[in-house]
Amino acid sequence: MKNKYLKAAAPILVLAVGFGVVQWMSAAKPAPEKKEEEQRLVSLLYTEAREESVQLTVTTQGVVRPHTEIDLTPEVSGRITHIAANFAEGAGFEAGETLIQLDDADYRLAQARAEAGVAQAQVLLLQAQAQASIKHQQWLSTTPNKEPTPLQVNQPQVQEAEANLHSAKAELADAERNLARTRVKLPFRGRVIRRDTGVGQYVSTGTPLGRVFATDLVEVRLPLTDSQLLELGLSMGFVSTTAHPGPIVTLSAQVGRSQRQWRGRIVRTQAAIDQQTRLIYAIAEVRDPYGKGASDGVPLAAGLFVTAQAESAQAHQALVLPREALRNADTVYVIDEDNRLDIRTVEVVSTSENRVVVAAGLADGEKVVISTLANAVHGMQVQPVTQLAQK
Repeated sequence: MKNKYLKAAAPILVLAVGFGVVQWMSAAKPAPEKKEEEQRLVSLLYTEAREESVQLTVTTQGVVRPHTEIDLTPEVSGRITHIAANFAEGAGFEAGETLIQLDDADYRLAQARAEAGVAQAQVLLLQAQAQASIKHQQWLSTTPNKEPTPLQVNQPQVQEAEANLHSAKAELADAERNLARTRVKLPFRGRVIRRDTGVGQYVSTGTPLGRVFATDLVEVRLPLTDSQLLELGLSMGFVSTTAHPGPIVTLSAQVGRSQRQWRGRIVRTQAAIDQQTRLIYAIAEVRDPYGKGASDGVPLAAGLFVTAQAESAQAHQALVLPREALRNADTVYVIDEDNRLDIRTVEVVSTSENRVVVAAGLADGEKVVISTLANAVHGMQVQPVTQLAQK
């Protein structure tokens, strides 16, 4: 019976002894040396803020439109007998060129009659003056010591003849003007938008013959915010003068496969804020856009959508940073002397595709981060990496 109990307890004793040996060996093993993990710092590229004299640039967009665009209408009635080759859609014409000729037979007849009326009035005036002279001589011979009345020496008749002559000359001038108006022309050089008439059509005064625009000047209406207006040094209701010219504007557009540029100038701004857009519109002008103002022979055509870059007339002292340095609208990351991150709010006066101009909130020479940083924490330790500033 005793052997039976020993056989049953033997496995348990073996397990207990093995467990005890393992525990003894673990306790006898020396503890591993603990090493503190070094904090891994975030490496950040930075550039130094640079103070310099800059001309602020504002970028906006607009559509080119003619300075003068009108409907061409006749001032007299008549049948069209001739239309110039230049009076066609897209064609150009010169100032004073006859675009449409109306039948002028009736107007030549009216001019001839008016000339006859002037000649007749001149004869009647001479007759009245001669009779008045005779009457005056007769009065002096009969009554030398008494002054005659105007009626006694035919002065009213002379005045009536003079008035009739003036009236006849006015009728002649009117007839000559009407005859000249049968040749429809314009006082400016321009282009034809459309033609609404043809040879043989009878037109009356005010009948639309077509639509044209002048090519001496084009305008671009540029929307600006109040801050952009301030950057350019302009005010609402500004009008350019010789002493105070407006800012220069560079207009650009893709024409065909090439990027074209034209130079103009802001000549005025609106005196009120647009009620729908809440913007202020400035008007830029380009002179002779189809001639000297063209870009390598490419005109600044009406209807073209352009991007405009306007430069301020005066230079400003400000800090210049790469565009990558700006976070949100007015925040930059600055690395201080202890290599800690300082999240700073700055006063931004101008932004472009490549640079940011800051007026306040930074000092010249401070390190500004241009790296991407997802989770920025104020005061965090960082590793600065030099990066040259870029414009």
